[in-house]
Amino acid sequence: MKRINTVDIVRGIVMVIMALDHTRDLLHIPALTQDPTDLATTTAPIFLTRWITHLCAPTFVFLSGTSAYLSLLRRSDRPGGLADARSFLRKRGLVLILLEITVINFAFWTDIQFRSLMLQVIFAIGGGLVLLSWLSKISARWLGGIGLLIIGLHGLLALLPAFTNPAVRLGWALLFRTEVFPISANFILLVAYPLIPWFGIMLVGFACGPVFVLPPEQRRKRFVYYGLLSLGVFVIVRAINVYGSAPWSVQKDPLFTLLSFINVNKYPPSLLYTAVTLGVMFVMLWLADGADNAFTRVMTVYGKVPLFYYILHWYLVKAAMTAMVLLQGFRLSDMPLGSLSFGRPPGSGLSLLGVYAVWLGIVVVLYPLCRWYGRYKADHPHIGWLRYV
Repeated sequence: MKRINTVDIVRGIVMVIMALDHTRDLLHIPALTQDPTDLATTTAPIFLTRWITHLCAPTFVFLSGTSAYLSLLRRSDRPGGLADARSFLRKRGLVLILLEITVINFAFWTDIQFRSLMLQVIFAIGGGLVLLSWLSKISARWLGGIGLLIIGLHGLLALLPAFTNPAVRLGWALLFRTEVFPISANFILLVAYPLIPWFGIMLVGFACGPVFVLPPEQRRKRFVYYGLLSLGVFVIVRAINVYGSAPWSVQKDPLFTLLSFINVNKYPPSLLYTAVTLGVMFVMLWLADGADNAFTRVMTVYGKVPLFYYILHWYLVKAAMTAMVLLQGFRLSDMPLGSLSFGRPPGSGLSLLGVYAVWLGIVVVLYPLCRWYGRYKADHPHIGWLRYV
């Protein structure tokens, strides 16, 4: 089965957007003290810079489920192919979790003592692939239904009282909620991406796998239909203003009222967050499907090597932050290391315009590296470990 470029194009687009959010996190002046989505203190450009990056994680997770379906489909007609494919999903999931807690977390904190551990999207995808390696024996339609139930109903778990037993609290957080755990004076665990809410998105992506192998015209109609349906759910449920995210309210002007309306909860991914982001993602799939131009070809280069890009972009962002700190007159000894510290000293940072400039530079630097690695993988299919990165 031929590789589906639509997946690579859309994944490449959101990967480029993702680098903007992480550049803002580490280099923007107010990022150390200001929540970019707090309407009492933010500005529209800062809010929208953060909001557009909401598209990234749901798209990654959804397309990971889709890619898992397509991988199983490619091997379904080979003797033992499905068993091998499920085994690969399981092993790749475990590799992703290992990379999250080692290579990727070191990129966040550059702390050789590993006093902070943050479980983010790679952890959620890795754990999801492990679960999917077992559950993929169930019909894709049934798994999609389970995924929709998780997306729609997991928000009700917030009504449960908080657990007091530390071990139960930790287990619950790993599965269902975002929480910080000060394990000791020198170690903090942040569960940013609890497994089950994100696994619901992966299951829906897996269930949509058959859509990607339909004839192009039918496929594009489905993308439009699912996109409008998802965005329609967002608008209707958000207008009711009872469930799905923190309530919106009338603000100081129409623009900020609109920002309040679209301000949805990501940690964990609420019903409305998932509905609006997947709705936009389906529209992007519709626009990208069959497109062949300079822009889509560039995005495909990034989208074909997502994990390589993800790991490398964190180290480039951290290097850019370190260079900025030194150029602004600070010393390496001024960079604070410790629990949940990115290492940027107070008083350092760039304006939002400067953040955009650095982001574009990082994306440009990544392009030839991703193109080289993509070609290397294609030319060396016999090297087994390349399948995992």
